[in-house]
Amino acid sequence: MITINNVTFGYQSHQKVLDGFALEFAKGGIYGLLGKNGTGKSTLLYLMMGLLRPQKGEVTIDGTSATLRSPEVLSEMYLVPEEYDLPPISLLNYVKAVKPFYPRFSGDLLEKTLQNFDMTSDVNLGQLSMGQKKKVYMSIAIASCTRYLLMDEPTNGLDILSKSQFRKAIIDSMTDDRTVIISTHQVHDVERLLDHVCIIDRNKVLLNEPLVEKDTAIDLEELFIKTVEQKPDI
Repeated sequence: MITINNVTFGYQSHQKVLDGFALEFAKGGIYGLLGKNGTGKSTLLYLMMGLLRPQKGEVTIDGTSATLRSPEVLSEMYLVPEEYDLPPISLLNYVKAVKPFYPRFSGDLLEKTLQNFDMTSDVNLGQLSMGQKKKVYMSIAIASCTRYLLMDEPTNGLDILSKSQFRKAIIDSMTDDRTVIISTHQVHDVERLLDHVCIIDRNKVLLNEPLVEKDTAIDLEELFIKTVEQKPDI
């Protein structure tokens, strides 16, 4: 379980992104983390990874403080940020360097995920387009088989077919104890993928509940707009 307990954080001392914020992510399932620009979605992911430190409060991963950046905890977490670069080396050499940090890394799952994305393992990372790099990086993240997979705007820069391939790749990689947290504005890209949705705004959790489909598909954009527009004055 990831627990965010009364966390305050700001990039500037006079302007807080989060102030007394609290939220929990239980083990297992695919979570959508939604909110308007500036509500702290990306900040939350970096706090969970221990890459940022709360000024007040605490973030814990299965009871261990994220700020400790314990090797045991980090081996069970993988972050796909919105923006990143990859070194101009072969994918195989990159995997060789990354693999020792993730004890359950699966070469078979890597190959399967690359195939889902119409990619192969015999590529040089320096020769790929931005969209191809994103597919490769997400394939590595999925193949790490960590208990927690955090993704920030994973479908940005992907074409329509690639977005469908992304959904299939995530579904194929899920296990009972894997938790995927997807922060995104592209709600239609993930609405059929999510088990649970969290909508945040101005340090408040407006909605935090499972998505239960009945006879009709859930329109996540409509749910988001309705939830934000009906929020109480803060």
